[in-house]
Amino acid sequence: MTTEHTESAWSAVGGDPALVPRISNVVRDGVLEARLPVRELARACVGACALAAAELGARRTGTVEVPAVRVDDGAVAAAFTSERQLLVDGRAPVSFAPLSRFWRTADGWVRTHANYPHHRARLLVSLGLPEGASPEEAAARIAELPAREVEEAAYGAGGLAVALRAPEEWAAHAQAVEVAARPLVERGRLDAAHARVLAPLGAGATPLLPAAGLRVLDLTRVLAGPVATRTLALLGADVLRLDAPRLPELPDQHADTGFGKRSATLDLASDRPVFEELLASADVVVTGYRPGALDRFGLSPEALAERRPGLVVAQVSAWGAYGPWAGRRGFDSLVQVATGIAETEGSAERPGALPAQALDHGTGYLLAAGVLRAVTEQSYDGGSRFVRLALARTARWLTAEMEPGPEGGEPYEGPDAWLAETDSALGRLRYARPPVSFAGGPADWARPSVPWGSDPATWA
Repeated sequence: MTTEHTESAWSAVGGDPALVPRISNVVRDGVLEARLPVRELARACVGACALAAAELGARRTGTVEVPAVRVDDGAVAAAFTSERQLLVDGRAPVSFAPLSRFWRTADGWVRTHANYPHHRARLLVSLGLPEGASPEEAAARIAELPAREVEEAAYGAGGLAVALRAPEEWAAHAQAVEVAARPLVERGRLDAAHARVLAPLGAGATPLLPAAGLRVLDLTRVLAGPVATRTLALLGADVLRLDAPRLPELPDQHADTGFGKRSATLDLASDRPVFEELLASADVVVTGYRPGALDRFGLSPEALAERRPGLVVAQVSAWGAYGPWAGRRGFDSLVQVATGIAETEGSAERPGALPAQALDHGTGYLLAAGVLRAVTEQSYDGGSRFVRLALARTARWLTAEMEPGPEGGEPYEGPDAWLAETDSALGRLRYARPPVSFAGGPADWARPSVPWGSDPATWA
């Protein structure tokens, strides 16, 4: 079985190619089936993340040999659909709101995202419809308009709608050209600060938690960023998610991605001293907002590193921090539509979708891998670091730089073997167990999700 995609992911986060043989794969048939190589992407992203964790664990325990990594396609498939596997007291969440879907336009198709109330309101404004408009009224209005007109009107109103594009149309788009010119993972140094030495872990620590002692400020929303910080929490980091009080997270989404974390609300405009106190002892800051959206609060990588030398700053966005679409909002489903994935998985007459929100999940595991590798690199030569990913760049990797792997493997009989249940303050949760697995590492999170905003804005 080829490992070239895992090698590519590992190289993208700066890993030593000599460590790739430490990864073994359990290949399964019927996993994340699609026309595009989604199984290969998912396997590679999780493999790179697990290897980064194992490498950091070896560094902190003083072990010469990096622990062996095992990537099971079944565990990966369950994790990449974690939001669909979640049950809260036996109730399945609703993944998409009524106004979040494909719509026929006068000349094609458009997809909208209106899960959040403020995005729904802005979409309706862009269509000239009242707040209480029904999906039927929205469908009638959109059917009168060209797809690109709906796209631009929604963008102008702060809403979210993207016209269906063929792969070749996207490849010629100015944003796609900018995306293609960037590496899969942008990474580098921000200064020459001395790294803070993390306390060594005992050689016999059980389980081995490579990120133990790391303090992570989680300023992310939706999936890619929260998946990354959920993974860091699995590995022992103290992850404190911060949200603006006026922008509550969707409860089920928070339940899915909140494992291992604490959750607090903080207004960056009025509670700035509290944030600065948290930053003063943080090791990692992860942001998942539009590029530049947090800069006015002094949260650019450069400004953060100036105030907290030795910091790792990780950023994820939909379209990238460059090009004409840098300032646009976006989600996995919309990136699939713009980049030609929806047409590839369906057709121009009936667009389709990937079997999972693989851009979100894959980018999330790569982001976590980038953070872990940055911490490992710091332990050798210091320096504040940045790691930056974009869903659109992950989409290019999937569509233009990957090939399907060989067929064959063990049978896949569904996700049940990789699901677990636990009681929590949110109720009884059924959830997908983490796919990141290495010898001696954790098999599950130390604690379940908590209600949104229920913790104080302080370190544990």
